[in-house]
Amino acid sequence: MTCADCLESLGAFIDEELTADAAARVREHLGTCTDCAAAHRRLVDTSSRLKAALVRYEAPDVLKARIRANLAESTGPVAAQRVPLPASRGSGWQRSVAAAAVVAIVSSALTFVATRQNTSGSSVEEQVLSSHIRSLMPGHLTDVASNDQHNVKPWFNGRVNMSPDVPRLDSLGFPLVGGRVDYIEGRNVASVIYMRRQHVINVFSWPASGADDLSQSASTTNGYNLIRARHNGVEIWIVSDLNRRELEAFSRLLIPGR
Repeated sequence: MTCADCLESLGAFIDEELTADAAARVREHLGTCTDCAAAHRRLVDTSSRLKAALVRYEAPDVLKARIRANLAESTGPVAAQRVPLPASRGSGWQRSVAAAAVVAIVSSALTFVATRQNTSGSSVEEQVLSSHIRSLMPGHLTDVASNDQHNVKPWFNGRVNMSPDVPRLDSLGFPLVGGRVDYIEGRNVASVIYMRRQHVINVFSWPASGADDLSQSASTTNGYNLIRARHNGVEIWIVSDLNRRELEAFSRLLIPGR
């Protein structure tokens, strides 16, 4: 093997893309050629540095939903409705609703997992997480879609035994999307939905006995962050795939005294 052939094959050799015979020839040449061996070491060192410096981001619900929708269309087992991305023009409310609609496109397999988890023996945390995942199905996110707290809050009257707080947090980067009635621990509960960029935030609440507990109770399951608190006789669960730091900032805005 010549030096030119060796240098041309180094990238594939490092990535283990060569056949066994070709890799053996490169390895043999590197053992006898100091120049090519030095080039090999430089490439390995550069590759290691690049990998170490990579920043990895958690994919938001919107991206996951779009991938699942495209896969479903290409493979054809389950038809998933495609929702176009919102245009750059229009109000922030319209963009939030459109983004929430895109988020709602998820696979039937995910729904099956959520349904299996939500059994009578499930913990409250499991039921809350299952309800959040189930809400991402098409048409399940909101029963009342509105960015006006004066529309969302009264809508719960007569549907649940406690009308939840529905603060407007649009100016702080958490626009209101709407509300829905969900079912946790054998009772109807209120869920108020907010957005943070392309991340859906479900806020579940229901009456609870016992002293207030504003101390942080947070957990992470399958890439979703959950925060629990008790305030003024109300059990509150906040769920999203939003990063922990921003979700905790949201909880402090939502629950006074946190």
